[in-house]
Amino acid sequence: MQCHSDRAGEGNSADQKTKRSAKGRELMKAPICITVSLLIVSIQSVALAEEPAQAFPFVLPKEKPDRPLSAAMERLYTAYVAPRPEHNELYSQFKYTKLEGFDYNGGDGTISRRDPSKIILENGKYYVWYTKRHTAVSPKGRLGFTDTIPSSDWDLAEVWYATSKDGFTWKEEGVAIPRPPKPSPGWRAVCTPGILKWEGKFYLYYQAFLEPSGVRGDDCPIAVSFADSPKGPWTPINKIVLPTGAKGEWDQYAVQDPNPLVHNGKIYMYYKSDSDGDPTKVRMQGLAIADNPLGPFQKHTLNPVLNSGHEIALFPFKEGVAVLIIRDGTEHFTIQYAEDWVNFEIASITELMPTGPGFFVPDAFTDTKYGRGVTWGLAHFKLAAGTWARNHCVLTRFDCDLSLDAHYPEMKDHDYLEMYRPEHYYRHGLSEGLRKKISEMNQRQLGRVQK
Repeated sequence: MQCHSDRAGEGNSADQKTKRSAKGRELMKAPICITVSLLIVSIQSVALAEEPAQAFPFVLPKEKPDRPLSAAMERLYTAYVAPRPEHNELYSQFKYTKLEGFDYNGGDGTISRRDPSKIILENGKYYVWYTKRHTAVSPKGRLGFTDTIPSSDWDLAEVWYATSKDGFTWKEEGVAIPRPPKPSPGWRAVCTPGILKWEGKFYLYYQAFLEPSGVRGDDCPIAVSFADSPKGPWTPINKIVLPTGAKGEWDQYAVQDPNPLVHNGKIYMYYKSDSDGDPTKVRMQGLAIADNPLGPFQKHTLNPVLNSGHEIALFPFKEGVAVLIIRDGTEHFTIQYAEDWVNFEIASITELMPTGPGFFVPDAFTDTKYGRGVTWGLAHFKLAAGTWARNHCVLTRFDCDLSLDAHYPEMKDHDYLEMYRPEHYYRHGLSEGLRKKISEMNQRQLGRVQK
């Protein structure tokens, strides 16, 4: 870089003045050149003197540190509620307890209880509704059903209910929603109930099958019955309250697992559908909103609002809503949160989630402005999975710490999970067909090595 300086001793003639005037305009650049040169020298000096960047600290900062971070560490502070799982109010492990009070006919597959609703507390008792199938024989698949032989575990089922004073021992009270006569919605099966309390009345939403499950898939819409008491009697409106989508839409065949909450003076109904099917179904969740429990429900324009989950469980949390994403999909085994009740983000990742759960959610229907969270509920275990001969489900209790009011350190432990015995892993061994494919691959690899 060349910089110019004024020269002393120049004359005062007109030509010289003219030259000096032109030269003056050029010399105006001189301070900039000098400044730039000095700045470069200064930066170089600082760079040479600067010490190496400090390593990330041993003690994990509770707040995002003011330093360059990798994408993973940036995510730790921006995507999750807290950088440590045990400090995350939306992280928990799940503990399970066998229930007392239910009989399953020796586990022969003729009695099944599954898909419990949310649990409510009324008149000093806990109430829960669930799918119950009690048939002469166990399910026989989509090719073996008749008018009295079920195709699936929830075929020919009805909605029953039970009560409890402690949540561990239950008394089965009887049928709440029987199958209506044909051709009313649900004549083949009513199952997977969702309870709502609204303005002093009670509403039960449920899957209403118009054909045996498995004939075309697991296709059904949602129907509803209402009552003045959780004991019933329940009055069906005998029509579909939440229909399947139009042809070509993501929920064109199935609208399942009704999950109602009250928010902003409206009923927010979250539901599942099975879309795609190439090669297997993609299970996602939608949202429909209504001013009245009997509808009409308006499906949200952003549906599906969740990209994963075969079975989910929702509860108000702080200003928004939290959800357990259980089974199926890219984001399974996550707990997610949406402050606006629509746009969900992953809040934590966990394991051993309950299947088909129904939480006890004290503020599910109070239109709370600041949800307190949940600590327990009921779910189901599937027995004789993969076979039809004794296929059935049993209800179970689970406990957790997803509450602002609870403090259960044992529920937040994440270091020990999961130390299963070897037998558990071997239960998930290779099938005969997969073992054969792997052997063939090994032979091809050995052949390439020998060559």
